[in-house]
Amino acid sequence: MRLLESRADLSAWQSETLSGGHSIGFVPTMGCLHDGHLSLVRTAAEENGRALASIFVNPAQFAEGEDYDRYPRTLEADMALLEQSGCDALFYPRESDIYPEGFQSIIAVEPLSSELCGAARPGHFQGVATVVAILLNLTMPTRCYLGLKDYQQFTILRRMVQDLAMPYTLVGMPTVREADGLAMSSRNRYLQGAEREQAAALYRGLSAARSAWSNGERDPQRLEATARAALTEAGIERIDYVAARHPLTLAPWQSADPIAPVVLMAAHVGAARLIDNLRLDDAAA
Repeated sequence: MRLLESRADLSAWQSETLSGGHSIGFVPTMGCLHDGHLSLVRTAAEENGRALASIFVNPAQFAEGEDYDRYPRTLEADMALLEQSGCDALFYPRESDIYPEGFQSIIAVEPLSSELCGAARPGHFQGVATVVAILLNLTMPTRCYLGLKDYQQFTILRRMVQDLAMPYTLVGMPTVREADGLAMSSRNRYLQGAEREQAAALYRGLSAARSAWSNGERDPQRLEATARAALTEAGIERIDYVAARHPLTLAPWQSADPIAPVVLMAAHVGAARLIDNLRLDDAAA
């Protein structure tokens, strides 16, 4: 696996790859990789001539007081996992490669970026959209693979690519879960002792809402209340939101909508802010 530590390194690798007639499958990450990330890399390798990952802990998507400084940085272990998963190259840029001196631009996808997680983390999705746009334009992939655990993020990035006529295909991949249903996340390592068991309540709540949907419940407030109940029963007190939304637009879901909702939630367990979601017509998730 090639380590690309600058724009020049990336450009040289791209030229070699494209001159060889290979497509590029790209997986952007912030590192501290788990099997959710690696499933994206494996799919990128299977579906493209070359698989490229990036690791960049993006300061623009962290607000003051969030966990930028303590976000886990595990480059050596990440490189080994990427190589085992079939990754051909890793783009590991300096901050100056992403945000050169004098950089002033921001991409804001509104109003999608200001609700749900955006309401709890003002500016977060502007930072995400901006860095992903930069990474897409630098890497120029055939396909970009993103996990649907970050459902709102994927919806925002899909909207950005459509609105700005960017020539990239975004591929949303299913959430990878632990045995008890907890969505894999780099922030799960913040969970201590009993908090790990408590965190599994997020998936229990989503599963309860799916069961209610399967049994004929169509009232969005009741579906939300069913999912929220599992969190409160587990003793989770700080809940940012539990929301039933249209799966394509993230508008509040209405009983008359002809498509099943996605229920999204965010809650704090110990030092970890956890997010999860479930399409209620998805029996396999």
